[in-house]
Amino acid sequence: MQGYLSICATPIGNLEDITLRVLRTLKEADYIAAEDTRQTIKLLNHFDIHTPMISYHKFNEEERSEQLIRMMQEGSHIALVSDAGTPGISDPGAVLVRKCYEAGVPVTSLPGASAVITALTLSGLMYSGFIFEGFLPQDKKELKETLDRFQNETRPVIFYEAPHRLKKTLAALLETLGDRRLILVKELTKKHEERVSGLISEHLRSLEEEPARGEHVLILEGIDQEQVKELKKARFEDLSLEEHMALYKDLPEKEAMKQVAKDLGISKREVYAKLKMNVAE
Repeated sequence: MQGYLSICATPIGNLEDITLRVLRTLKEADYIAAEDTRQTIKLLNHFDIHTPMISYHKFNEEERSEQLIRMMQEGSHIALVSDAGTPGISDPGAVLVRKCYEAGVPVTSLPGASAVITALTLSGLMYSGFIFEGFLPQDKKELKETLDRFQNETRPVIFYEAPHRLKKTLAALLETLGDRRLILVKELTKKHEERVSGLISEHLRSLEEEPARGEHVLILEGIDQEQVKELKKARFEDLSLEEHMALYKDLPEKEAMKQVAKDLGISKREVYAKLKMNVAE
């Protein structure tokens, strides 16, 4: 009988935030693949679970995945956990899941705690969608390239950050995106859980007075649609209509006019009329 993989969400702070299904699975599994066995043993001891563990982390993902798949093909049931939250979301897990599918090993996911969703519900923001970026790159050039993508984003953008890097990340956000409103949530589900809303510059000043402690979730407010329109107009205001059209030279003329009209917030008919007038002059 072939085994299978169970992806198990574990608490992000408060140990009571675990489902009955996950507890049963951790007890019944043949092995638990854990990101850090020293962290997971605290959870297992709390719930009197004695299932043997195997380390599975970002430094041994490839090799360990092959071993775990062989074990499952021979009939073992493996429960996968990360240090906190749901495996595969900014934590190891995706490699093993992908390899399971390639090898024909069944996979099931047991939902539960996730820092990104918990923080978002605490934000109080109105949104129809959001972007989850996770941990930002540490390389300065890669960091700027990543943040540049969110210049005109109207949806909330969510990042994770460690306390020792928070100040540097906030400074990069301020430099690249300007002094936008940002919600900081820390110590989720724990005794000292805190949500603080303010401008990026205000958060930086607060860090000068009191250093960051605990893992943080950063929720960057999106800009509104009117701001997006104004930014687009400002970007094209120094271009003649012909130069603007040239930006879309690879498109058919009608499609190019449609795009120019969208950029300027006017109708395609107006673009056509102005181009025709310029030719006549």
